Amino acid sequence: MRRTSFSDMSCSIARSLEQIGEWWTLLIIREAFFGTRRFGAFQANLGIAPNVLTQRLQDLVAHGILEITATSENGRAMDYALTDKGRDLFPIIVALVQWGDQHAAAPEGPPVRIVERRSGEDIAPVALRSSKGRPLGLHDVTVAPGPGATPQQIAYFERLRQRQAEKAAARENGPRAPAKE
Repeated sequence: MRRTSFSDMSCSIARSLEQIGEWWTLLIIREAFFGTRRFGAFQANLGIAPNVLTQRLQDLVAHGILEITATSENGRAMDYALTDKGRDLFPIIVALVQWGDQHAAAPEGPPVRIVERRSGEDIAPVALRSSKGRPLGLHDVTVAPGPGATPQQIAYFERLRQRQAEKAAARENGPRAPAKE
């Protein structure tokens, strides 16, 4: 059964999943970040079936995440390399590793550490920051309509903004006493 395509949804997460949401795709991208470039190496490192790997690599190339370069004169040997678009996934992969280390690690602990190449020190957790560099958490941000928002999304964001304003006002004013009759 073919799944529904997210490519036409007006949602950046859905459209991203259309490109990188298949089961093996992020592991292939992880391997590319580790320096894997050849089909056989992807297959050996991941234990993935050749037909599945072929399809995922074709999809990643079609989406502009990987590019193919011929490495022999007859063009039979191919390298797969991350494009700029693919390299832009690096913070997402690191954040996913860190999330997995914290919430899904084996009892023995994380299988790998991501360290700074020069110092060998562990990297800091991936975090959101304001445009001025301030750390931001879940309650420090909200969503607002972007230039591609549909009328339905604009209405939704307005309702969301109103609910958030009501909650903020309730927090500032404290609990309300029941109305007297």
